[in-house]
Amino acid sequence: MKVIIGSKNPAKVSAVQQAFANFQAKVISTDVPSGVREQPFSDDETIEGVVNRAILALETGECDIGIGLEGGVQESSSGLLLCNWGAFVQQEKPPIIAGGARFVLPEEISQRLRAGEELGPVMDDYAKKTNVRKNAGAVGIFTSGLVDRAAMFSHIMHLLIGQYIYRQNDE
Repeated sequence: MKVIIGSKNPAKVSAVQQAFANFQAKVISTDVPSGVREQPFSDDETIEGVVNRAILALETGECDIGIGLEGGVQESSSGLLLCNWGAFVQQEKPPIIAGGARFVLPEEISQRLRAGEELGPVMDDYAKKTNVRKNAGAVGIFTSGLVDRAAMFSHIMHLLIGQYIYRQNDE
């Protein structure tokens, strides 16, 4: 089985590699555009981005599965929520979609995102670190390292693979 993830982000690639560790799978990463804003601002936009990435990943080479993973934000009555989505795409089958954990971002972060900034650079500035998005992620910063970005995406990958196995068994 050959799997292509539509990102070179180490946290995302690690999550895919870990999720396919018990399969006879070769995981390859490639940069493909999401087709949505750099900072997706709703569940729908984030889902559109992961499906786009998964489809484009699938189309980049001869492979069996395309994967898209994306972080975004979603307005709620409690504040701006961090959200994360994933898509699993195969030829001639509908995408499999799954979402992950959510939490309310601090208002000082939310204000900057609402003003048009992207979470990655905002988190670098806030945490006084470089490439937060490629390492712990906002989730790692705001959970004191108890959950990092790779773990969060790993959970989504297990949801996707579980649905894939269910679909295989149901056919």
